[in-house]
Amino acid sequence: MLPNFPVIEFIIIIIPLLIAVTAHEYAHGFAAFKLGDTTAKDAGRLSLNPVRHLDVFGSFILPLILKLSGAPILFGYAKPVPVNFSNLKNIQSGTLWVASAGVITNFALALVSAGGFQLISHTQSFWQNMVLAPLVLIILKLFFYSVMINLVLAIFNLIPIPPLDGGRILTVLLPMHISEKFRRIEPFGFVILILLLLTNSLDLLITFFITPLIKLLLST
Repeated sequence: MLPNFPVIEFIIIIIPLLIAVTAHEYAHGFAAFKLGDTTAKDAGRLSLNPVRHLDVFGSFILPLILKLSGAPILFGYAKPVPVNFSNLKNIQSGTLWVASAGVITNFALALVSAGGFQLISHTQSFWQNMVLAPLVLIILKLFFYSVMINLVLAIFNLIPIPPLDGGRILTVLLPMHISEKFRRIEPFGFVILILLLLTNSLDLLITFFITPLIKLLLST
């Protein structure tokens, strides 16, 4: 056990993270299923059971590293749900819906969590002296981290680099001859993202998009 490691705090972070990544991947699979592709269902991934989607590094080790390093944002990911886009009834519009489903779900969860956070924050005078006040504070923290994690997950996935959702959306919107060339960078997508993270090139994303949204939803 690491000295002074906030175990309870980390557990409070992991719970909304697991919900966020599970809902994100389920949304992709559900959208694909409704639009004609059963790949996720056949693989047993059309499920809200987090165990089906967990990635040891992305769901546990990465957020632990970020927490211990004092990173300005908390982030994680699950195993991508398998989708065969060629099975979709309409490949172009279907790809847009499937790629957008996870991001839309995370934004929705962030808004719902913000509503819960604001409700508890603005009724503090009612519950702060109650026996259950410590439990309410934990729920408040859960909503706080849920807003943060879902916003980070949604906005990060909108980065236009395949295989992120933003990259898939861009491949559909680009002219065919450009889209074909753009798809070729997909095998190197995660390498590019790691380089961007290591060189702090994503700081602008945090400064101009993530941080203002978090402040907007959590301001009391």
